[in-house]
Amino acid sequence: MTAAYVFTDYRSQGQTIPYVLVDIATPPTGGLNLFNLYIALSQSSGCHCLELLVEDDRLKELDERTKVWWTKMGKPSTT
Repeated sequence: MTAAYVFTDYRSQGQTIPYVLVDIATPPTGGLNLFNLYIALSQSSGCHCLELLVEDDRLKELDERTKVWWTKMGKPSTT
């Protein structure tokens, strides 16, 4: 378990944060736009201390769509 402090992108403006973990999943309410993402990413000290969380369900869906497309292109499935 790791201790963490969470706040919004607006709260982070003007700060430099030593390690940033950004959740880029679509929030349950509202939305995520490029401005929000830019603010969250620009508050870190650099790419060596930045990590992104992504939507697992979305990645699974994209994987399935890619497999279907790959099969339609006449390529054998690798799984």
